[in-house]
Amino acid sequence: MEATALLAGVAGLKEPETTMGGVNLVSGFRPELWRSIRPDGAPDRLDGFNSPIVGAEGYQMPSTQHDLVLWMAGGSYDIVFDEARAVLRSLVNLAHVATEVSGWPYGHDRDLTGFIDGTENPSLLDAASVALIPDGRPGAGGSVLLLQKWQHDVRAWESLAVPEQERVIGRTKPESIELDPKPPASHARRTDQDVFGKIFRRNVPYGGVTEHGTLFVGFCAEQEPLRRMLESMAGIPDGVRDDLTRYSRPLSGAYYFVPAVDAIRGFAPDSR
Repeated sequence: MEATALLAGVAGLKEPETTMGGVNLVSGFRPELWRSIRPDGAPDRLDGFNSPIVGAEGYQMPSTQHDLVLWMAGGSYDIVFDEARAVLRSLVNLAHVATEVSGWPYGHDRDLTGFIDGTENPSLLDAASVALIPDGRPGAGGSVLLLQKWQHDVRAWESLAVPEQERVIGRTKPESIELDPKPPASHARRTDQDVFGKIFRRNVPYGGVTEHGTLFVGFCAEQEPLRRMLESMAGIPDGVRDDLTRYSRPLSGAYYFVPAVDAIRGFAPDSR
């Protein structure tokens, strides 16, 4: 009953399918929670981030799975702030805030390492075919979301000369051209989408001057490419860790199912 009430509360938020006063809203649910109400409404092979990933050298990616994530974005922070508070008021008797992170744009298409982020992203024309579950499959029109908060070790990273940084990333810094060959432990090699499958990234910088990092926001029509990339970064298949993990530390990890708008709309109070 609590899960149904939570879904009804999210579905009842005004204009969830488009914008709210210039603010876009994306809602994602713990896969097990969504499936408890819609058993055939999500991919069969989709689970929450229910245990840490343990890789080479004892390296770990933590599990911080929650039941619901709400991602709000807009061109003006004051509007996002006001709308976020309105959303919390609407859900006050249904859920409590476990964690809150505010992100902001930086350098057009670069992240806080100074490198271009999402070079392998599909074009907007192709993004839907990568991120959305096709018609005819459970959860059609929805998406699998991997959400992680990565804190950068600024001093260690900025102590590297640019050629060393490029070997860690596997790309040149100014133009984002892949190194040939890509170093075996480079980030580009450990997350090669030609090997693991395509994903659609919408990463966001977070934090302040003294402590900051990247919110990894990855969408995919299947969980497997996302899972395999994380295992590769941790060095599970071959004992080789992603060099970027030596300069950026994961603080959180969660998978969510982002249902299609029509699937959420069915739980709205005025639709019954």
